[in-house]
Amino acid sequence: MASKQSELIKVMYRRWLSEMAAHPEWTDADRQGLIGEWNVLSTEPGGVDYLEVDAGGVPALWAVPHRAKAEGPDPVLLAIHGGGFISGSRYTHRKLFAHVAKAVGARALIPDYRLLADGGHYPAPVDDVLAAYRWLLDQGVAPERIAFTGDSAGGWLTVVTQLRLRDAGLPLPAASMPLSPWIDMEGAGESVAANEERDVLFNRQWIAQLAADFLGGADPKDPAVNALYADLTGLPPMYLQVGGDEMLLDDSRRLAELAEKAGVEVRLDVFPEQQHTFQMMVGRAPEADDAVARLADWVRPRLSG
Repeated sequence: MASKQSELIKVMYRRWLSEMAAHPEWTDADRQGLIGEWNVLSTEPGGVDYLEVDAGGVPALWAVPHRAKAEGPDPVLLAIHGGGFISGSRYTHRKLFAHVAKAVGARALIPDYRLLADGGHYPAPVDDVLAAYRWLLDQGVAPERIAFTGDSAGGWLTVVTQLRLRDAGLPLPAASMPLSPWIDMEGAGESVAANEERDVLFNRQWIAQLAADFLGGADPKDPAVNALYADLTGLPPMYLQVGGDEMLLDDSRRLAELAEKAGVEVRLDVFPEQQHTFQMMVGRAPEADDAVARLADWVRPRLSG
């Protein structure tokens, strides 16, 4: 049974939807202001410093736990925020990724890729994440000391960016950890219908509209856009987490199955009765705390090289 604390995210999602329904005239920038309140879900981890940085032309934020070094060979999480490409930022997700970084004993670099309001149609966000990753390499961080993580649209970016790196012959990170990833731009998973009544945030129309706005005419079946049509051979170990009540549940299930068939080491954890990006409640809900602890235990040995 889901904890009482985990209900907080449902309260927030319902309020967002109510506010947006009451203001159909709102622009993406208006919605960004509302959804920017995401950060209240996570507690402050404590013992973490934040530092603004230009990461290869991309605004970014370092989250540096006190036991990690601000520079040098210590491991790094390239932490990519979600928000459907219309919202989210390094500030909305700083506490979530700081919790993960602290649990791992690594620093986290949180880039602010371009959103739709800033011309961030496909492939601009991929270009920005690639620029931030190249910047990390230029700073002397070895790829085997880097793990990608990201939630929702950020989960999409963790996978698609790695495919771009592989196809360009560039070094891949040591591992990736997509959280409630939005992978399927077609919205064809069975859970889209099966979980529509349980998912508090999404509906089929909104998922389809977000995808169409972001792709701007790109084919949702293009392997460069939809990893479920891609060959995942050669990708590093992958750990997927997803809530059992999400419409996007099958995005993770299908990706895990495809990755396993391609010879990728993959782990999938489905958290019963949890909502989209439930990890944002870290520090408040036991399910989120458990999820972050699992992430840290899984990735830590993979960043030891």
